[in-house]
Amino acid sequence: MPDTFYAMRHFMDVIGKKAAYPPLGLLTIAAMLPGEWEKRVLDLNVRSMDDADLQWADYVFLSAMNVQEESAREVIARCNELGVKIVAGGTLFTHEYTRFDGVDHFVLNEAEITLPWFLEDMADGKPKPIYKSSEYADIEQSPLPAFELVDMSQYLYAIVQYSRGCPYMCDFCDVTALLGRRPRVKKPEQIIAELEAINKSGNTQLVLFADDNLIGNKRVLKSDLLPALIAWRKKNNPQFYFATQLTINLADDEDLMQLMLDAGFRHVFIGVETPSEESLKASRKNQNLKRNLMDTIHEIHGRGFIISAGFIVGFDTDDESIFRRQIQFIQESGIPLPIVNILKAPPGTELYTRIKFENRLSKPFAFTEGDTNVVPMMDETLLFGGFIDVIDHIYTPAESYKRLMKFFETYRFPKSTVRIRSTFDIAQLKILWRVVYRLGIRDSNRKYFWKLVGWALRNNHKMLDKAVFYSIMIYQMHMTYKTIHSKAMEELQYFSAQPVRPRPQLQTA
Repeated sequence: MPDTFYAMRHFMDVIGKKAAYPPLGLLTIAAMLPGEWEKRVLDLNVRSMDDADLQWADYVFLSAMNVQEESAREVIARCNELGVKIVAGGTLFTHEYTRFDGVDHFVLNEAEITLPWFLEDMADGKPKPIYKSSEYADIEQSPLPAFELVDMSQYLYAIVQYSRGCPYMCDFCDVTALLGRRPRVKKPEQIIAELEAINKSGNTQLVLFADDNLIGNKRVLKSDLLPALIAWRKKNNPQFYFATQLTINLADDEDLMQLMLDAGFRHVFIGVETPSEESLKASRKNQNLKRNLMDTIHEIHGRGFIISAGFIVGFDTDDESIFRRQIQFIQESGIPLPIVNILKAPPGTELYTRIKFENRLSKPFAFTEGDTNVVPMMDETLLFGGFIDVIDHIYTPAESYKRLMKFFETYRFPKSTVRIRSTFDIAQLKILWRVVYRLGIRDSNRKYFWKLVGWALRNNHKMLDKAVFYSIMIYQMHMTYKTIHSKAMEELQYFSAQPVRPRPQLQTA
């Protein structure tokens, strides 16, 4: 995976892990393949690929996201050179498989539907080149992922998935195009079985629920999964807590927040996007409207959740003031990990359809931070220059430290009778030493590490683990920001050298 915020490459380097989380899609696919097949999983986030990895196999099953296109093309080319057949799937291929030559079979959309078709035809000796479906899978039939095929100690955290789909229709998001508006869920016993398998490994302190919107079906979540998780946690006392993605209307349901805290959820990613109500309305981000976003964020922090958030600049309704407004909002929100990007139009989205109709697609879609495939309403030099101003400000260690101080002002420890077991063993002691050495001794910005640690020791020693964790995050954001800055600067220099051209006109309903 490229050097993006989501790859967490610099974080992994500091603590001595190889990747953030194991490839859940591939592990699920592996569990669906015939039991008599010999299977191996090669995670290119963990180690590089050599010819022996490919020559061993009769088939290479390749799964990739949009951000992994470059490495996916490398795998395809290597397989073609060695004469190994390829079966490809995942979000990268589902909407734009025609862009990829050299793949023998595309198994698209949800594998619970299309993979059995391929396997049946393969058994008959007549596999087709393309398998796709407009139907949505019953994920109650999804198998237990083959976690045994990877070394969980190589990863920062483990991963499960409870639901697919989202009821909202944000025009820039491809979730509904890929997975539908009606959230489909697994049975609680499926998730418990997955957690049991993870718990046996004993190598993680965090499990990510990789749902697009965990609270998309609040009724079933509250009545089925959360009570089951609470009961399981009380019985088994696991050392890990949970993180997930959800929408900001979490704050509207007190019972839901308490159940999630009791179940062990602590970190939540929320698409905040922008402080501009006009842009929220235009992009159909309706769940963020009719509320004071700042107050809601502080309320969620005050209940004991830690928010990471996505932000976007470059909406059609944005003007030059948006960059200053984003900086001010992000800093005052106290969100420890804000991820800022330029608006993109992923294939399959309502935004992509509209931008294509308006002849405003500038290039093929790629999940490159600091770039866009949309011809913006504002001048490109203003957009890229403003984006650079935002990231140059918020990702400096000094401003990240100020933002964390704001977070500590609004954060309160969760009130819950269900405790998460804390452990500190030799492995964690080794990680702590790596962190102190890398950030407290070697790093040129080490004063911010010691300021955070010192603050926690003076004010609340229970916050010491968070101070250390977010010291690593400050380092991660600052290092990755350099890569993003370079890409955005390339775009700025390119457009600065172009003649001024008429801007697109804002389309009104």
